[in-house]
Amino acid sequence: MISRYKPSPGSTMSLAFCGNENNSVAYNVDGGVLNNGCFLDALNVVPHVFLLFITFPILFIGWGSQSSKVHIHHSTWLHFPGHNLRWLLTFVLLFILVCEIAEGIVSDGFSQSLHLHLYMPAGLAFMAGITSIIYYHNIETSNFPKLLLALLIYWVLAFIMKTIKFAKYTEHGIGPRQLRYCITGLLVLLYGLLLAVEINVILGRRYMCFADPTEVKPPEDLQDLGVRFLQPFVNLLSKATYWWMNTFITSAHRRPIDLKVIGKLPIAMRALTNYMKLRKAFEEQKKPQGTAPQGPKLIWQALRKAFGRPLILSITFRFLADLLGFAGPLCISGIVHHISKDNRTIQQPMTLLGIYFISSKEFLENAYVLAVLLFFALLLQRTFLQASYYVAIETGINLRGAIQTKIYNKIMRLCTSNMSMGELTVAQICNLVAIDTNQLMWFFFLCPNLWAMPVQIIVGVILLYYLLGISALIGATVIAVLAPVQYFVATKLSQTQKSTLEYSSERLKKTNELLRGIKLLKLYAWEHIFCDSVEETRGKELTSLQAFALYTSISIFMNAAIPIAAVLTTFVVHVHISEDADLSPAVAFASLSLFHILVTPLFLLSSVVRSTVKALVSVQKLSEFFSSDEIGDEQETRAMLTSGSSNHNQNRYQAVSSSKAFPSSSSSLSRHLQPLKVVNRKRPPRDDWNNYSLQGDHEGDRPSHDMDQDICIKITSGYFTWTDGPPTLSNVDIKIPFGKLTMIVGQVGCGKSSLLLATLGEMQRVSGTVTWNSFPNLESEGDESPTDRDAAGDGDIRKRGAVAYASQKPWLLNATLVENITFEMPMIKPRYKAVIEACSLQPDIDILPQGDQTEVGERGIILSGGQKQRISVARALYQQTNLVFLDDPFSALDIHLSDHLMQDGILKLLREEKRTVVLVTHKLQYLPHADWIIAMKDGTIQTEGTLKDIQNSEPELFEQWKTLMHRQDQEFEKETVAASMTDLERKNLRRAMYSREAIRTEEDEEEESLESDDDDNLSQVMRQRATIPWRSCGTYLSSAGLLLLTLLLLSQLLKHSLMVAIDYWLAHWTSHVIAAKIEATARNCSVVQDCGFSHSWYLSVFSVLCCLGIVLCLATSVAVEWTGLKVAKELHHSLLNKIILAPMRLFETTPLGSILNRFSTDTNTIDQHIPTTLECLARSTLLCVSALGVISYVTPVFLIALLPLAVACYFIQKYFRVASRDLQQLEDSTQLPLLSHFSETVEGLTTIRALRYEPRFRQRLLQFTDANNIASLFLTAANRWLEVRMEYVGACVVLVAAVASITNSLYNQLSTGLVGLGLTYALMVSNYMNWMVRNLADMEVQLGSVKRINGLLKTEPENYEGLLTVSQVPDGWPRQGEIKIQNLSVRYDATLKPVLKNVNAHINPGQKVGICGRTGSGKSSFSLAFFRMVDMFEGRIVIDDIDIAKLPLQTLRSRLSIILQDPILFSGTIRFNLDPEMKATDQMLWEALDIAQLKPVVKSLPGGLDATVTEGGENFSQGQRQLFCLARAFVRKSSILIMDEATASIDMATESILQKVVMTAFADRTVVTIAHRVHTILNADLVIVMKRGIILEYDRPEALLDKEDSVFTSFVRADK
Repeated sequence: MISRYKPSPGSTMSLAFCGNENNSVAYNVDGGVLNNGCFLDALNVVPHVFLLFITFPILFIGWGSQSSKVHIHHSTWLHFPGHNLRWLLTFVLLFILVCEIAEGIVSDGFSQSLHLHLYMPAGLAFMAGITSIIYYHNIETSNFPKLLLALLIYWVLAFIMKTIKFAKYTEHGIGPRQLRYCITGLLVLLYGLLLAVEINVILGRRYMCFADPTEVKPPEDLQDLGVRFLQPFVNLLSKATYWWMNTFITSAHRRPIDLKVIGKLPIAMRALTNYMKLRKAFEEQKKPQGTAPQGPKLIWQALRKAFGRPLILSITFRFLADLLGFAGPLCISGIVHHISKDNRTIQQPMTLLGIYFISSKEFLENAYVLAVLLFFALLLQRTFLQASYYVAIETGINLRGAIQTKIYNKIMRLCTSNMSMGELTVAQICNLVAIDTNQLMWFFFLCPNLWAMPVQIIVGVILLYYLLGISALIGATVIAVLAPVQYFVATKLSQTQKSTLEYSSERLKKTNELLRGIKLLKLYAWEHIFCDSVEETRGKELTSLQAFALYTSISIFMNAAIPIAAVLTTFVVHVHISEDADLSPAVAFASLSLFHILVTPLFLLSSVVRSTVKALVSVQKLSEFFSSDEIGDEQETRAMLTSGSSNHNQNRYQAVSSSKAFPSSSSSLSRHLQPLKVVNRKRPPRDDWNNYSLQGDHEGDRPSHDMDQDICIKITSGYFTWTDGPPTLSNVDIKIPFGKLTMIVGQVGCGKSSLLLATLGEMQRVSGTVTWNSFPNLESEGDESPTDRDAAGDGDIRKRGAVAYASQKPWLLNATLVENITFEMPMIKPRYKAVIEACSLQPDIDILPQGDQTEVGERGIILSGGQKQRISVARALYQQTNLVFLDDPFSALDIHLSDHLMQDGILKLLREEKRTVVLVTHKLQYLPHADWIIAMKDGTIQTEGTLKDIQNSEPELFEQWKTLMHRQDQEFEKETVAASMTDLERKNLRRAMYSREAIRTEEDEEEESLESDDDDNLSQVMRQRATIPWRSCGTYLSSAGLLLLTLLLLSQLLKHSLMVAIDYWLAHWTSHVIAAKIEATARNCSVVQDCGFSHSWYLSVFSVLCCLGIVLCLATSVAVEWTGLKVAKELHHSLLNKIILAPMRLFETTPLGSILNRFSTDTNTIDQHIPTTLECLARSTLLCVSALGVISYVTPVFLIALLPLAVACYFIQKYFRVASRDLQQLEDSTQLPLLSHFSETVEGLTTIRALRYEPRFRQRLLQFTDANNIASLFLTAANRWLEVRMEYVGACVVLVAAVASITNSLYNQLSTGLVGLGLTYALMVSNYMNWMVRNLADMEVQLGSVKRINGLLKTEPENYEGLLTVSQVPDGWPRQGEIKIQNLSVRYDATLKPVLKNVNAHINPGQKVGICGRTGSGKSSFSLAFFRMVDMFEGRIVIDDIDIAKLPLQTLRSRLSIILQDPILFSGTIRFNLDPEMKATDQMLWEALDIAQLKPVVKSLPGGLDATVTEGGENFSQGQRQLFCLARAFVRKSSILIMDEATASIDMATESILQKVVMTAFADRTVVTIAHRVHTILNADLVIVMKRGIILEYDRPEALLDKEDSVFTSFVRADK
């Protein structure tokens, strides 16, 4: 050290610590060592060197041994007190040290030799600062606080040294005018604060100077290795730059991101936590009586209370970012100004203490300093901006989770009548969840903008005014005037979007009906009618889309054109106003970038205002929903009023306590160990009662106690209603005995199902009481766990236990088959087996691809009605509740299945368990099994009692039943029942499965290959994931046509070239202004103009260029939107036409949902999203390219630096795109189960509430919400990760460009205008780079839609052309209806086995033919063959001498009639349903309705034939729908009618009438009936018995019945 102070006089060292001027005062120590400036600096080196020497060994050596002790998550546990403050202070310290280094270098520039002491200590301090924070971080995460001692010593030393230096400066009269004095002062303060933080850690953690150090536990989240979302837990630097996401995003390349990879949500972000927060806020709002806000206001205040604080943080970040944003223009102005100073003379700095000092003004006039400052400002601004976004979005996501949970809890308490009366539809509720919660979330995202925008605009205008004077205000006025226009366009946009949405939902409704009824449409040759109707709606939608496209293009145009217009007006005015206009490059380019900044808030303004309006509407909707009727509340109170005796209440309490007395585990255990013994011990009195009640005793003789003991449910004089109208059920008095089988019978629509729902408390009770007895057997499973009770809350005493309820319309979860049956109950193998057997589900399970693990429900495999029904019944049987309600479980089952279910399921399983069963049915033949019968008529009880009672009291009714029963005895022919294997549905299913194997969709294959463990396979897939789907892009663009494409490309390229030209001209012009000024001073002209310089020529060129630019902006925006429209039109049109003509195979093998998705989400993406994404992508890419081009043109050196930056960008975007796509798909795929959980809850509300399963479903909702939210959060964090990195790269671009152009200008005389140009463009790059990558990622996801639609477009259509033309077919064909079937073989697909083999038959005109056979024998295929719906690969069918294979399909299908098994009605009028072609007269329609026994029903409806039918015919019962389908066939007066098990869901009375009618109305026509119940074809002319695709017996029924051993005879016996 010493030798450096005393160099030999002769040395000419150019580099010395204190400099080496010989006359130097630097070595003068006469006044004491401390008064020497150089020595003071040397002293300051000591602490830094100390720290560097101490910590490096510890950092590098001590780690491996340390971390192994601590088993903790991710080493992100930050627990030292004052943690964040320390990071902040360190950041500030580092910034100030950089300033100190810069100040030293600048002030050193004035002396001849290099004075190291001016900046070397600061450099060391900078290194020590970085070391200190790294060291601290490592100590904190490895939890070893004793090592912090080193830092304590360092802060003390640094603080003392700096204080000495500061004191000496003050003593020598160096004041705040000198920059170094201020810097030293600040450093003293910072070191002091850091010392305080360090001492605080000692006080907090007591790791030294105290006997007992405090123990701390890591937070729960960090102990849980499932939590992978670390944003809340990591340190400040990692929080700001999303450093913790690095491993996550890079690993996406190696394996796809799924829910396992992203793990769980931290506790604070879970939906439950946030819901509790929101609920607390709501309750606090409600407390003060009278003053409580109502409706929407209440919701807003609660939201503010629950989620207001993070929002304020976000707004603060936003303010900081916006203010820092103005550093850009100011620094550009300063740099260009500094360079263009012609006299680069600088006054000599002051010399004190033997060293140089400069003032802050001089410091800030240095161009290089400004460039570095600009760099830091950009880094900070971007960091703050991203932090603001992140906080806002995280708050929004938390809020969405809370509100969804609140909605769900409300749904659980909704009144069912609201639903059935159409006040609230499933769709409305789903919209609340899918749309309105998201609107609120978006509002929270954009909320900071509301506050930040005004500030940004005001500051911007002030700065402009300072630069340009009055003309700036005129430019700003242009922007301000155009802003309302933009707002107007934005509102128009949202309006057209709304109307587009209405049309598209109407189109979807139609498409949905078309796809659901596609089989019927094809059989009736109506597909074109429906196709046209969809096309018509699509036409309206396209008109609306045209408006949408127009407004979008205007909005894009305005955003591009407003800044050009503003700059143009400003400069024109500026030149004209002042004669001697100061239009230097500094002013011109600073104002140019200010205009760019100003346009952003105005562009956002419209979307923010729109979002605010939408949020207001959504909150209004939510508040209406939250205030809709709930179940239970008012009914509870009414029940209390009407029930006079306290007896019910006691019972009620008893029921509750009894079920609580046994915790579920023990109860179910006792039940399985000794079911029979328990039961017998529990109910002695009743068994005795059974004995004597069977001897025909009457009700009156019973002691009341026994009655109470024995009756499970009792309704006395009950009046129930669905709406406020007249009661649906009136004067109901019934009792349902314990452990018995009660049957409810009656005609279609007499209120049987309503009675069940009334008992369950789902209907509104007008008067009367419903009493639920406490169960004598206490082994009801203790469903009331504490959580359930809390959930019930609100003092709602449970008045009944759980009831297993199977509704008439089967309700399935979107889950596996097993989950649908066990339904949250533990899996008990033997019991499950028994239930499956009873419902004969095993054969169906065998067909399914994954057995009982196959997904069923809306999104899974589509099952037929009967299969759904059996699963629904199986669920009711499997549940271990005392009560089972079955609502018409046999309606969709054939006779064998019904008998089997009745015997094995209801009589055996349920009886053995002594469960109380209530069964609604049409099958009167089961009445003898009933212990108690309730007969209903027109909403009242006709009679009740045992069958014997009714025989005695109501003989006529009994006789009527007897005739309908068609069977006197209950002899079951066991062999036929046992033979009842597979059925039609199984065949359908098997067919579907088989083909699914054959043509698996592309997507599945892709996923399959992902799952396979083959490494090379995986890597190939990964490569595929990393590439952009160029082919889909090609498909998309090629749909637009060549002309539009060329227009698109040319306009874009021209527009961007013009943009560059405008700015280049500005640079050229302003440089000339400066040159002219210098010349003028040389020639002593008072005004520049006198020397022959005129602005006017430059100005006119500038104006022309600007106007051309504006025109081209319009052209490009229109071209893009026009292309989008054309493509949307083309793709949808071809998709619809392909689908409508596709063979039935396609619909049997592809889930309906996935076809519908092509029409809904994918079409919507192509309609509305791709054009804008395409435009944004093109714009940002071209802007980046042009900017980089301009910078390289100005300073070619930049190209060298560009290479590493480009590589960095490439890798960032490559990793990001893959991760982003996975996360976006995850977000979408997690949203689906969430929404479908809502819709399935709404649909199965009665079943869930009957079973008392609300808590379990709430739990599932929380899981779904959390899964969706964590995907959203990760997506947000990934976007921030990308943006921060791209912005930092952008900042580097700015720094490099600035330094290069300054150097170039100072040494190579580069014109100042070009420097300004380069810097302005460099600033633009950082803005547009992340847009480019984000749009690329979006585009990639959106092109997936094109790819999927393209996949469907490849399907082969049916062969619609025949050998004969339509004109060659005789007009009334077929006249006679004679059918010859010759050697016919049929299969469903070329890959499958034949289902009919060499069938021969001859049917004479007018014959009535019955076809019967076991299910799966080929009956239905036989009927489909007439319509050529199946592949007839051998033989032929000849009808009236014409081979049907020669006919055009349309003609063939339109001349025959068929009635299908599943009744399908379309929404519209009754007239439309009977005759969509509008060919029949009213009289014909009434005639058909009369035949179908529907005339009275339709007459009573408002509008008669024009009465509306809701979607799927929901406003008619199943039986009535079937009758409508019959009527539909009658309208078509064709001479051949085929009935495919058409009377399955009709009660026997109606059926027998129908059979007679069909025989009379179709006396002269050929009728082929496929029989469901054999007795219906006993009076046919001919019976065909089929088995496994061949004809077994073929004769008159009488002849077959005479043969004892014929198969037909055995069928008839079984059907007795």
